Amino acid sequence: MIGSGIFTVIGTAIAGEQFDTSSYLNTPLLHWLLHHTAMDGRPGAGPAIALSMILVAFVCALTGLCYAELASMIPIAGSAYTYTYATLGELIAWIIGWDLILEYAGSNMTVSVGFAAHVVDLLDWLGLHPPATWISPAYLPDGLQDFSGNWIYHPGWHFGFNIPAFLVVLLLTVVLVRGIRESAETNNMMVGLKLVAILIFITAASYYIHPTLWHPFMPNGFSGVLTGGSIIFFTYIGFDSVSTAAEECRNPQRDMPIGIIATLIVCTVLYVAVAVCLTGLVPWKSMVGDAAPVVNALRKLSGMPGGHPLHWVRLFVLIGALLGMLSSLLVYQLGQSRVWFSMSRDGLLPGAFSKVHRVYRTPAFSTWVAGFVVAIPSGLFDIGTLADLSNIGTLFAFVLVSVGVIVLRYREPERHRGFRVPGGSIIPVLSVLFCILLMAGLPIITWMRFFIWLVIGLVIYFFYSRHRSEFAARR
Repeated sequence: MIGSGIFTVIGTAIAGEQFDTSSYLNTPLLHWLLHHTAMDGRPGAGPAIALSMILVAFVCALTGLCYAELASMIPIAGSAYTYTYATLGELIAWIIGWDLILEYAGSNMTVSVGFAAHVVDLLDWLGLHPPATWISPAYLPDGLQDFSGNWIYHPGWHFGFNIPAFLVVLLLTVVLVRGIRESAETNNMMVGLKLVAILIFITAASYYIHPTLWHPFMPNGFSGVLTGGSIIFFTYIGFDSVSTAAEECRNPQRDMPIGIIATLIVCTVLYVAVAVCLTGLVPWKSMVGDAAPVVNALRKLSGMPGGHPLHWVRLFVLIGALLGMLSSLLVYQLGQSRVWFSMSRDGLLPGAFSKVHRVYRTPAFSTWVAGFVVAIPSGLFDIGTLADLSNIGTLFAFVLVSVGVIVLRYREPERHRGFRVPGGSIIPVLSVLFCILLMAGLPIITWMRFFIWLVIGLVIYFFYSRHRSEFAARR
C-alpha cells in the first residue's frame, strides 16, 4: 500500500478518534502512555505524525531484514504463508495464512473506503453532490460533518451504505475473474503516478503553509506518536516485497539491507514531507474521520482568497491518488484470492477455493469470495476501524516472521540462507518487541476482533483442515 495509504489514513493518525480510552488494551505501559492525554478519546499524533512515520520505518526495517532471511531459505517465490509452510510446519502456516487473509482484506477495505472518498471529492470538483446516505459508511464512530461544521450524521450507526467502495471492489473482482496478468511496467507506471501526485501536493502546499499550526508539535505526547504510528503503519504495507528478492541479488548479504533501508528512507522522506505540509495547511483536529484528508485540505484552501491555483492541483492529486489506489486494490485483491487458493491446494480449505475456471483459467470461486469479503464491510465501516484490522493483522504476521527466524536459527542452523540478518538474534528480537509495542497502541476492540478471527481460524483448522491436509495421512 506504499503511496496509497498516505492519501487515506493519515488524517485518522493525525487527529485520532473520539472514543473512551477504556477501549485500549489495558497494559501498564499503555496505562502510563495514555494517562493525562489531551483528548477524551484515542489520541492523535498531531504534527508529530512525522515522528510516528520515522518510528514505523525503523520497525519495518527490522522486520524487512527478518523477512529477507526467511524468504532466502526457500528457492521459490511466494508469500509469508509459503515460507512458513516450508520451514515452520502446517499449524504455523495455517495461522499466518489465516492472518494474511485478514491483512489483505483489511488493507483493501481501507483503500476502497479511501478510494470512495476520493471519488466523492472528484464528483464535488465536477459540481455533483450525491446523497450522503449512499456515499457514507453505515458506521461512523466520529460522525460526519460538512465543511461548515454542521452534523450530517452523529456518531454511531445510521442508515446508509458506501456504494462507491462496494462497487470498486466488485468491478475489480470481475476483472480478476476474467484474468489479468500482472505487468511490471504497468505497476511501475502506477507507482510513478502515485509519486507524482505526492510531489505535486508537496510542491504546491509548501506555498500555503502556516507554521503556527505546528504548535504544539506533540499535543498528546508520546502516546499520540505511538497510536499515530499504529494507525499509519498501514501506509508501509507492501515494502516487504523488496525483502523477497534475495535470490536475484549478486551479493544478498550486502544488497538486501541496502535495498530495504533505501526503500524505507525514500518512502519516509516523502511521507514526512506530506505530513509536514498537511499539518501546516489545516488544523490537525479538523481531520477526524477524514478518509481523504489531502484532497479535502486542498479543497478547503482553494476556496480562500489566493487559493484558486489549488483548485487544479486538487484535480491532479485526485487523479494520481485514484489511479494509485486502483493499482493497490488490484494487486492486493489478487494476493488475497491466491492465499485462499494456496491454502485450498494444500488441503487446508475446501477444494472449491482451488478450482480453476474452465474458460478464464483463474481461481474464480476464491476470487469471488475474496471480493465479497472485502466489498460488504467496505460499504458498512469507517476507514479507522478497517485500518486497525489491517494493521493488527500485518503486525502479527511480522511478529510470526521474526519469531520464525529465531526458531529456525536454533532448529536448522546449517540450512542454506541466501541472506542472514546481521547481529545474531538482536534484530529479530527487537522486531518482535517493536511490533508488539505498535500493536499495543491499537484499541482493545480491535484486539477482540482479531482474537475472534484467530479463534475461528483455529476451530476450522482443528475440526476440518488438520484432517484433510496433505500431511493428514502421516499423522
